[in-house]
Amino acid sequence: MDETLVTRSSMPPFEEYVEMIKPLWESVWLTNNGNLHKRFEKELKNYLEVSGISLVTNGHMGLELALQALGISGEEGEVITTPFTFASTTHAIVRNHLKPVFCDIRRDNYTIDASKIEPLITEKTKAILPVHVYGSPCDVYTIDEIAEKYRLKVIYDAAHAFGVRINKGSGEAGIARFGDASVLSFHATKVFHAIEGGGVAFSDPETGEKLCRLKNFGMMSETDVDCVGTNAKMDEFRAAMGICNLKYIDREIEKRKAKVERYRANLEKTRGITLLPEQEGVVSNYAYFPILIEDEFPRTRDQVYMELKEKNIFARRYFYPLTSRYLCYAGRFNIARTPVAEEIAERILCLPLFADLSEEIIDTICRLIKEV
Repeated sequence: MDETLVTRSSMPPFEEYVEMIKPLWESVWLTNNGNLHKRFEKELKNYLEVSGISLVTNGHMGLELALQALGISGEEGEVITTPFTFASTTHAIVRNHLKPVFCDIRRDNYTIDASKIEPLITEKTKAILPVHVYGSPCDVYTIDEIAEKYRLKVIYDAAHAFGVRINKGSGEAGIARFGDASVLSFHATKVFHAIEGGGVAFSDPETGEKLCRLKNFGMMSETDVDCVGTNAKMDEFRAAMGICNLKYIDREIEKRKAKVERYRANLEKTRGITLLPEQEGVVSNYAYFPILIEDEFPRTRDQVYMELKEKNIFARRYFYPLTSRYLCYAGRFNIARTPVAEEIAERILCLPLFADLSEEIIDTICRLIKEV
């Protein structure tokens, strides 16, 4: 069969994108807070229901700058986080001269285990950096209570969670509203994308002002530079793609939901395969479809991965290995302190999932897995 990748970018109608960028040939304003940048920022604020959002060149820079904007730095500082994540989360902490302190994860949704955070807090702890995994939100209420109790900052890595909503009192709240900052990724592989790019959602205007300076070399004005910043601005072409895709995001999520339901119908009774449970009170974005290959299954996770690959089906061992096992961190962390994360990383496999994935291919993937 033809190649089936683990994900594929959703694209707006070609003509719409061309019309969106056409004025750039007249204005020749390609970056530095142009009209499309401002419009994209405004539309995202409305859609995500956040007080403010600062657009950046990618989600990773969003994490690095969020730490800096909130004053979390210094080689003696510690940040409690999870090793079951993409490289970006851990690297952002280390690149800010901070020490990651790894907390184990929950087996039911693979997010940080909030019940294990408090024992890790020391006088050096500056912040908590949890990760919403596969679109499954962390226990944000417990985490925020812990942070308030110990006067810690909270930065959520929300790269997987665009558009996710959770119950809050009598209504719902967008997941990006929680913590001191929530960092979103608009990478081409995500549910919502702007080719590349990211955004840092915040509620404190001072945080927004600091982000604005940090992503533009620390410049307050043409002549005044008050901090050591970088160049992390989003350009107009990415903003244009984001504006176009935002029009269709709800429809795209509905299409992804149908694919997930098809997978579930095929695999939910397969012995030796555990599916990620649906979270009560969560409006999902259906970002990924992970399965756990348990001991009862006749093949290991890696064997299933390779046999699918031989059939041109490219699933992904995501997240594997744990970031605490990376060669660049060799010998720095005690892996035994996160046994659940270690177990999940050895068993997890994300199957192909994107809006236009056909039901026939889903059925074929599931049949091949069962035939293994």
